[in-house]
Amino acid sequence: MRAQRFGRRAVLLGAGALALTAACAGGKSGSGESGTDTVTTASGPVRGTRRATGVAFLGIPFAQPPVGQLRFAAPQPPTPWAETRDCTRYGPTAQIKQLAEVTAIPEPSIPGDDILTVNVFTPTPDKNAKLPVLVWIHGGGFVAGSPASPWYDGAAFNRDGVVLVSVGYRLGLAGFLHLDDAPDNRAVLDWIAALTWVRDNIAAFGGDPAKVTIAGQSAGGGAVWALMNTPAAKGLFRAGISESGAVTQPNDKATALALSAQFTRRTGLPATAAALRDLSKIQLQDLEDKLRAPGPDSTPAALLGLAPFADGTLIPSPSAELLKSGADQDVPLMIGFTAHEFNGASLTGAQTEVTDTTLPMALGALGFAPAAAADFRTAYPGLTANQLAGQAQSDAVIRMPSFRVAEMRAGRDQPTWLYEFTWTSNAPKFQGMSFHCLDVPFAFDVLRKDGVTAVAGDNAPQSLADAIHRAWVNFVRDGDPGTGWPRYTLDRRETMIWSAAPQVQSDPFAAQRPIWLR
Repeated sequence: MRAQRFGRRAVLLGAGALALTAACAGGKSGSGESGTDTVTTASGPVRGTRRATGVAFLGIPFAQPPVGQLRFAAPQPPTPWAETRDCTRYGPTAQIKQLAEVTAIPEPSIPGDDILTVNVFTPTPDKNAKLPVLVWIHGGGFVAGSPASPWYDGAAFNRDGVVLVSVGYRLGLAGFLHLDDAPDNRAVLDWIAALTWVRDNIAAFGGDPAKVTIAGQSAGGGAVWALMNTPAAKGLFRAGISESGAVTQPNDKATALALSAQFTRRTGLPATAAALRDLSKIQLQDLEDKLRAPGPDSTPAALLGLAPFADGTLIPSPSAELLKSGADQDVPLMIGFTAHEFNGASLTGAQTEVTDTTLPMALGALGFAPAAAADFRTAYPGLTANQLAGQAQSDAVIRMPSFRVAEMRAGRDQPTWLYEFTWTSNAPKFQGMSFHCLDVPFAFDVLRKDGVTAVAGDNAPQSLADAIHRAWVNFVRDGDPGTGWPRYTLDRRETMIWSAAPQVQSDPFAAQRPIWLR
């Protein structure tokens, strides 16, 4: 999740991220059903849990625990084992606390050091099955989130013939802070190590390593965009899905260096692995909280600085440069956003509402020219000044950058499918909102899972979940969501609108385009 400030307005962004008002050990290994629930990986055999839709293997190490000398090092291959590991419970998580007291997606924190693990949900652990594979990277603003969320269960994908893999990775300081004596973008290296594990092992779980799609929401969607532009990840996947993605990342290197300098100013510690390696997890979390806290010395780098950045080696270019020059990749991409991402995010301070008089200032804090106030009124007729400021916040953080990615790719004839999720919640706290994270349980077809009713209400349409999930399955299987959803092109700009009655519309953002592409 991400906490981002624009003037007095706060945004919370991430995998379980809207705040509006045990790994491979213990447990029984099956339900008594017949069939194989043990698979031999390159590191050793693992045992999973049989379920109605297949077998779940939880907490399989793809790298050694990042402790001691490995805490800020590149991920190292796991130590092999001979005895069968009982992988029937989720492994430890990098997250030790949620970023907000209330999050839209349930995000459990599980203690322990063995955080570099994958969870594999497969219809059948048959090496001859050659099923398509979806690798899920959770969100959380690159500083929080959990792969153990019940919303990320792979049962529905297994039912429809897809192997699902969810990934744990280093967060915050451990994953992204530039340190003078450690490799940069350590979490990106974790993602690549997990994808390499998938390439080398997924066939034993019934998956086809040549049919891997990566996907993520919020920061996870940003991870997809970063990996699509990381040469070292080339060939490890064939398609990507960015769901409300933080595609303004990768940051430029100057942003990473500025954040590293701010870390030293605020904590008094040098930004080095040597100075931080032996601190406890709680101590590191406290340092991260100091770094990210608002204050008079806050810089733009602190907003989402703990994130992928263009280090010049692993990631050659920042997102802003990619959008100007064009990303050099033809990987099929499904990308989109919700209608109201952060419109309802709470105001800070005195809770002062934006007025007609202060709207230009509020837009300026979001990076828009003050004169854009008239354009926003045209694009979103009927909204109050305060509502327009909320919509501008959603546009600036998620909607506009994602639209720009679609436009850039369409201009280069790269296969792209754009969508907008517009169905609105009827839950009391979220009435009439199509907010950040709301579309996740529809894509995973988990409307009956814990926590969904609290944010979506009692009458979330199963038909919409069926339609969205089907499009995802088609895309993972075929690299195309289906005949009813055309590619995004600059001549027609056809976009899927996920509403109670899904439909494709031509150029639905014509009114916003003068603002978004300015």
